[in-house]
Amino acid sequence: MHEETLSTSYLYRGRIINVRQDRVKISGGQIAFREIVEHPGAVAMLVLDEKKGIILVKQHRQPAGQILLEIPAGKLEPNEEPLECARRELLEETGLEGGKWRELFLFYPSPGFCDELIYIFEVTDLKESTAPTTDPEERISVVTVPLSEALEMIKSGQIKDGKTIIALQEAMLRGI
Repeated sequence: MHEETLSTSYLYRGRIINVRQDRVKISGGQIAFREIVEHPGAVAMLVLDEKKGIILVKQHRQPAGQILLEIPAGKLEPNEEPLECARRELLEETGLEGGKWRELFLFYPSPGFCDELIYIFEVTDLKESTAPTTDPEERISVVTVPLSEALEMIKSGQIKDGKTIIALQEAMLRGI
């Protein structure tokens, strides 16, 4: 089942992603091509307030062509540890700092064509930051909803983001 990479050529190199084409040998010696999006990875946070409300961010997503509700998240910078990135992104997107952090799981959102790996953290014991930072390219508003309402928002199609759906369902399974 293993595929041997024979050659790689880059079709695009960008600020966030690269696109490459790998020439591979598959079982039986047949040659095939694989198009792969390289992504540095990301973090996302299931952020719970003292009443077990879920902190979501609302922002326009150009690929989707609409405003989406998501858990706070962001891209890993070169050589950045996932927890360090998560702390930075939570502060940038919500103005909050978390007192307790727990890595829940990690997953590949689209392994058929992309190598992105997303780390999901649970964050509790929140406090407002005295020195919030923001990303000048992002326009975000923060929304807090009860977990039960967030799960209904998935069913009704108000929440469509994959990482958010997975994290909220994990919260439900864990009895958070």
